[in-house]
Amino acid sequence: MREILGFASAEQRPEDKLVTVVYGTDMVNVNFLNFMAVQEDTAKIWTEGLFKLATNILAQNSPRNAFLQKAYTKLKFQVNQDGRIPVKNILKMFAADKKRVETALESCGLNFNRGESIKPEEFTLEIFERFLNKLCLRPDIDKILIENGAKGKPYLTLEQLMEFINQKQRDPRLNEILFPPLKRDQVRQLIEKYEPNRQFLERDQISMEGFSRFLGGDENSIVPPEALDLSDDMTQPLTSYFINSSHNTYLTAGQLTGNSSVEMYRQVLLTGCRCIELDCWKGRPQDEEPFITHGFTMTTEIPFKEVIEAIAESAFKTSPFPVILSFENHVDSAKQQAKMAEYCRNIFGDALLTEPLEKYPLQPGFSLPSPQELLGRILVKNKKRHRVGAKGPEGSVKRRVSEQPSNTYSDSSSICDSPAVGTLNSDSADVSLTLSNGDEQIEERIPKCGTASSEVSATEEMSNLVNYVEPVKFKSFDVANKRNKYYEMSSFVETKALEQLTKSPMEYNKKQLSRIYPKGTRVDSSNYMPQVFWNAGCQMAALNFQTLDLAMQLNMGIFEYNRRSGYLLKPEFMRRTDKPFDPFTENIVDGIVANTVKIKIISGQFLSDKRVGIYVEVDMFGLPVDTKRKYKTKTSQGNSFNPVWDEEPFEFPKVVLPTLASLRIAVFEEGGKFVGHRILPVSAIRPGYHYICLRNEINQPLCLPALLVYTEVNDYIPDNHQEYIKALMFPTQHVSLDERAKKLVALIGDTEVQKTPGHS
Repeated sequence: MREILGFASAEQRPEDKLVTVVYGTDMVNVNFLNFMAVQEDTAKIWTEGLFKLATNILAQNSPRNAFLQKAYTKLKFQVNQDGRIPVKNILKMFAADKKRVETALESCGLNFNRGESIKPEEFTLEIFERFLNKLCLRPDIDKILIENGAKGKPYLTLEQLMEFINQKQRDPRLNEILFPPLKRDQVRQLIEKYEPNRQFLERDQISMEGFSRFLGGDENSIVPPEALDLSDDMTQPLTSYFINSSHNTYLTAGQLTGNSSVEMYRQVLLTGCRCIELDCWKGRPQDEEPFITHGFTMTTEIPFKEVIEAIAESAFKTSPFPVILSFENHVDSAKQQAKMAEYCRNIFGDALLTEPLEKYPLQPGFSLPSPQELLGRILVKNKKRHRVGAKGPEGSVKRRVSEQPSNTYSDSSSICDSPAVGTLNSDSADVSLTLSNGDEQIEERIPKCGTASSEVSATEEMSNLVNYVEPVKFKSFDVANKRNKYYEMSSFVETKALEQLTKSPMEYNKKQLSRIYPKGTRVDSSNYMPQVFWNAGCQMAALNFQTLDLAMQLNMGIFEYNRRSGYLLKPEFMRRTDKPFDPFTENIVDGIVANTVKIKIISGQFLSDKRVGIYVEVDMFGLPVDTKRKYKTKTSQGNSFNPVWDEEPFEFPKVVLPTLASLRIAVFEEGGKFVGHRILPVSAIRPGYHYICLRNEINQPLCLPALLVYTEVNDYIPDNHQEYIKALMFPTQHVSLDERAKKLVALIGDTEVQKTPGHS
């Protein structure tokens, strides 16, 4: 970089004035833009400002209106040398039907031929909105207006809008005292905010245009902003959270070939991931620098030190909560392990947690500290050595170093699990080392690795970095319960983890951490579905972040919530030690109110830049009894601008555990090409008419593509109680008091009421 910029002297530090913007639609294929500031302070201001924009979770979840404004801003910046907006740029943005674009421009009094351009002052935001309305006609909005009282008139009155908001848009699960329905003055303020026509405004009316703006406004998002912001209690033990976790973080492609990349650590951490993996190997004699790679494969190598530096740079940019470094240590050199420990101490500095907190000693029965208590800290997961003291001759103390046995299931998916690869052996002879530690000498035998999944013993230096995340061999849940050491954790390959699900993983995960990783046969870096392990309370479902399959899309969508902190608080019953829970239950969970969810896909807007058919899929992920796949709309016929489906709602009649269930709405072109999707927690979905602004596979917001949907979310009522509830809600519908009493008695099933004196 110095040579390119003409800085020859080492004293000159151009990097201090350099701002690098990294962007891309996934974490592997990224691009770099470099900007050089005149002063170092200026570069810092640029960096801080850009990063706040890039990581503003609420801005990325802006309502529909804000995304339309972003599209307008994008066009305004695409000017030619004369400072005018080329018509060809507008045609490119809406390429699905260029003829319709030209007609819409012409109807707004704007130049519409491809070779022409438009003056910026002629293309105001108001004109742009009018252009979109001409381009994307909205019969769906007309129908909603009519259904809610317009009766052929192009507006709703204030009273009609108030009834619409309080009846259609209100969440029936809310307490009316804490969240009272809107009053006239509040509804009038909404009309003043969204109605562009002065005449309608003066008459307390809202037009179709104003109503459409309201539907896409701040007050009408599909999930409340507080669900996206930091809303979970972060003072519970680490075991009480689902933790966003990565497997073989360094890989950019498959598990056997392809590049390893330092940049992957930055990108993964910037998504909010809080547990990353480092597969460490002994460096060559010429430099004796440890490196990271997938052992015994053709994947490339990256320097260990550079990875540690990248982690230090990016660990707490997106989330301030603790990062767990999951070491798979194959470095059979005491000298190089000491170097690894030194890099961690020097580069991480005070962020590295080397001693347990006073309130949480490493003793049986003590819980783990909370994410809040570990703010800005880095925890090391690596094998741990334990010293056992024994009396020697003449009262001297002879120390023996005892190594925890290797994990039954390695912390890495060994390629040796794959029948296509087989077992690759290296020199199996152990290395005998003598370490000097003050007045004592410790003889250490570090076994050399025979397979990619074998780990070596930890040296004193690396062992001293391990505290609250100590990996141990998993024997059984009973053994773990008797040991009662909350700081011990185990990793499970997905196949072994599935075998354990029918035993008692929930109780284990209330006290200790568990980590699940993909099986070795996933050489293409595909992912297992993490939901099945979340259901059992497993905290760390480690996934291949380079592969944006459905499992990874679900993971990215779920961990967007709680301000992308990387920690999601598990439902209360999954944390309580006084109540067991069966993740395979099909019954209503004691103390949990089940939900009934309906979603109607009404229409879409600007879903593709091609003139193709479009369809929508709706899936539910949660407990096995709650998981439903997949509802699907019909395919629109060659209309991607404004397809209208307006089909019967998709219904999920009983969602047993709403706090662990998520709805996925995904849009596809005919032929199956992915357009965009959105992951919505069931417990946070707002009922009523809402826009869903779509995301790409990596959960980045798309500018224009959106769906208009209607949702209903209610407390679940069993079929045999429906009449009873109706009787309570609408008592006047019953013919007489006597008849109503008889019906209620029959529904309740209490025949003794009729025989008891004093009852009426």
